Amino acid sequence: MKLLFEPWPWYIAGPLIGLMIPLLLILGNKSFGISSSFRHICAACIPGNISFFKYNWKSEIWNLVFVGGVIIGSFIAGFIFSNPNPVDINPDTKTNLLNLGIQNFEGLLPKDLFSFNALFTVKGFLFIVVGGFLVGFGTRYANGCTSGHTIMGISNLQLPSLIATICFFIGGLITTWIFLPYLLKL
Repeated sequence: MKLLFEPWPWYIAGPLIGLMIPLLLILGNKSFGISSSFRHICAACIPGNISFFKYNWKSEIWNLVFVGGVIIGSFIAGFIFSNPNPVDINPDTKTNLLNLGIQNFEGLLPKDLFSFNALFTVKGFLFIVVGGFLVGFGTRYANGCTSGHTIMGISNLQLPSLIATICFFIGGLITTWIFLPYLLKL
């Protein structure tokens, strides 16, 4: 039982996620992806004559069940098996974040950036609203999210997914080292 209350190391959690790919392919000939579930939900809920949403979304209901399992599992992990200890942050990272103005390290995300009060600041608006829009737009523009391209696409040896993953990392490095220090000073 103690195992459920502690964070799992990467060498356990990573292979478990990786094993899901062959299971989906072998057992159901299905491709892993989270962002496609938004399309299925819109296709199911939005009546209209939008060609992007006109397809047999019911054949993808397994994906919505999968997302439902992710939500339920996250709830159980977050509220029942939550770790009461503070998030273990590398001291160097913590020092760097303190120098950039991040002061509150309670919870999984810094409340200085990701809280309801932060939403009404320029910095919070940029991180939450503009950042959320860019992630959604990028997911649609790239025809898939980071998990779909990086976990599933590379497993299938798809060149577009490899290019997308390389671009995700380059974008993350540029944002972290060039833009983030300026954004945090707003």
